[in-house]
Amino acid sequence: MVLTRLRGLFSAQPAVSARERVAAALSALAALLALALIATWWRDAGAMPFMVASMGASAVLLFAVPHSPLAQPWPMLGGHLVSALAGVTCAQLVPSVPVALAAAGALAIALMFSLRCLHPPGGATALVPVLGGEALRSAGYAFVLNPVLLNAAVLVLLAWAINRLVPGRRWPAVAQPARESVTEAEGLARGGLTSADLQVAIKEMGAFIDVSQTDLEQIFTRAMLHSRARSLGEHSCASIMQREVATAQFGDNLEDVWAMLREDRLKGVVVVDRARRVIGIVTIIDFLKQAGRVASGKTLERLRALLTPTASVTSDKPEVVGQIMSAPVITVQHDAHIVTLIPLFTGHAIHHVPVLDDERRLVGIVTQTGLMAALDRLRGALS
Repeated sequence: MVLTRLRGLFSAQPAVSARERVAAALSALAALLALALIATWWRDAGAMPFMVASMGASAVLLFAVPHSPLAQPWPMLGGHLVSALAGVTCAQLVPSVPVALAAAGALAIALMFSLRCLHPPGGATALVPVLGGEALRSAGYAFVLNPVLLNAAVLVLLAWAINRLVPGRRWPAVAQPARESVTEAEGLARGGLTSADLQVAIKEMGAFIDVSQTDLEQIFTRAMLHSRARSLGEHSCASIMQREVATAQFGDNLEDVWAMLREDRLKGVVVVDRARRVIGIVTIIDFLKQAGRVASGKTLERLRALLTPTASVTSDKPEVVGQIMSAPVITVQHDAHIVTLIPLFTGHAIHHVPVLDDERRLVGIVTQTGLMAALDRLRGALS
């Protein structure tokens, strides 16, 4: 019984990849070093500290959990700002240090909640003016601007620059606009769950949840996909792909590829190199976009101007398909489970995904219609 209770004190944290741990540590190293150098240069003398210690705690949030709602620009800036204001005010008005410390921390939390800028390191910032002695007390509200606001603003800029260099991160983690409905594939991926359902559930919990709704939706969707894959059994993309794929090469002329699209009523043609490795894809939309840039007038006139080869050696318009294709292309491995296609179709608004073999060569293509038909068949077989 005692061991069980003690074990509960050490709750397990989510598993994080080694690459992510190294990226977080190196990002914090670079940011804190840059902040220290900038802050030292800005204030090279005087009794005021050039850097607030709570910035180290902020670095943990900004670089270890950058997608957390607590680690976004407004919580970072607003949290430190209002906490510093609370700390200076309590240091000036409350003569008892213990009481001033408690009041500063409590006031900082209340202000951060009220202004929607909850940032845990702000609690430490609120205590600094109280514990800083006569030097900080005499500085008064100047402490709020320098070093607190200066430190926080510089660290936000550094977080913006550094997190952009780390693959897989998006900072600031801007919330995606809610949609009123989801597609059939999205409903399948989420088991019928909508964004509105998540909003209601979060509200009903009545507590601060340290995860954005966007990330929560992704977690649930991924979990549902794994569940679907387990229930459907082993069905790879190779089992539902079309093996006959319309292809073109970079140097193919536009008129031939356009004729292929029109005559075979294709939505897209995959562009490959000589080894059949995918380098791009071209659709009717790509032709129409380029036609609008080449000439004016009616749609047919613009297309005719784009498709007509230029007689001279040089040309101001695209002449081959490689010049108008879309790249890079979203692809899938032949042995991937078919449910991995669902977020590709729904998340990128595409209608076909090329399928590659182990050597990254094109072996087939899966359309959105083909995927939904396969899923319907499998669901019918399981029911």
